[in-house]
Amino acid sequence: SLALVGDPGASLYNTGAHTTTGVGMKGLVLSGGKGTRLYPLTYTKAKQLIPVANKPVLFRVIEAIRDAGIREIGIVVGDTAAEVKEAVGRGERWGVEITYIHQSAPLGLAHAVKESREFLGDDRFVMFLGDNCIQGGISPLIEQFGQSDWNAQIVLTRVSDPSHYGVAELDDDGRIVRLVEKPKEPRSNLALVGIYMFDRSIWEAIANIKPSWRGELEITDAIQYLVEHGYRVYPYIHRGWWIDTGKKADMLDANRLVLEEIEHRVEGFVDRDSQLIGKVTVEAGAEVINSVIRGPAIIGENARIVNSYIGPFTAIYHHTVIEDSEIEHSIVLEHSSIVAIPHRIEDSLIGRNVKVHRSPIKPKAYRLTLGDHSDIGLL
Repeated sequence: SLALVGDPGASLYNTGAHTTTGVGMKGLVLSGGKGTRLYPLTYTKAKQLIPVANKPVLFRVIEAIRDAGIREIGIVVGDTAAEVKEAVGRGERWGVEITYIHQSAPLGLAHAVKESREFLGDDRFVMFLGDNCIQGGISPLIEQFGQSDWNAQIVLTRVSDPSHYGVAELDDDGRIVRLVEKPKEPRSNLALVGIYMFDRSIWEAIANIKPSWRGELEITDAIQYLVEHGYRVYPYIHRGWWIDTGKKADMLDANRLVLEEIEHRVEGFVDRDSQLIGKVTVEAGAEVINSVIRGPAIIGENARIVNSYIGPFTAIYHHTVIEDSEIEHSIVLEHSSIVAIPHRIEDSLIGRNVKVHRSPIKPKAYRLTLGDHSDIGLL
């Protein structure tokens, strides 16, 4: 029968008791992409380090692997290697051991696995794309794979537009028939979600595939090889939410879903003239003065919210100032300020060290410094 990843009510983001389901396995996280769909933010920041509910997506992936009992994690890095290494370190904060693997060129997921051979050896491993968010954790999945004799396990979920993903076609008995990367005419709505488990048979598969029309070694082709050569590949159907945080809308969706799930707390200062309504986190050192915050929302460490309204599904990162302004359904990154804006900001993703303010200079005019691929709407 097809399985469900975790409990839809459970959360990837709880980091309490750890399991031991992944003993004997290794983790491989892919964190080398340039994130072109998130330009201009990712010109200066690795896409896996953009926070969802004030925690980088990559950190959430590491926690999910750690909570499944896996302690040895390799992170595949590319052009943003220095920034990823500075943020993650050697893994002490999570109680894991991090090894960095430099991919020589962005030549596909199977190529990234191939270049990780020295780290992985012949051990079983889970591969997790570093910009994915999935509900329910991966502990049940790891436990199931660890107790089986399967050669591989893939996680699938139903999507509305499968042409953007690797797609799996199953037969009437739920067995994999075919996998195709980004098909023009999908024969199924089951997309690969970026979580895979393999044993050493993957090395034979990768050695026998050729680059696709994109010039990349596709992991879908490697899995298809396993299927066609009689290896046991199990399709694991995920029925909770899953988001590939590759675009602004995806980031905002992930932020919304995670804010609904996390355990909220108030550790900063909230004055008597302010209101916190619903699920609201105010992190240590933050100040909320004469303001209304309607949750779910999170205010980061040492942020200041003054005479302002913070609406639902908003994450304000650390050392940020919101004053005399309104904002909702948005993400604001660190060391930014939004001051005296007359209209509400919504559906926005605002980067680091950004200043949004009204200019006192006359004549009144818009003065903009925008990076490539920016999108700005003016009233």
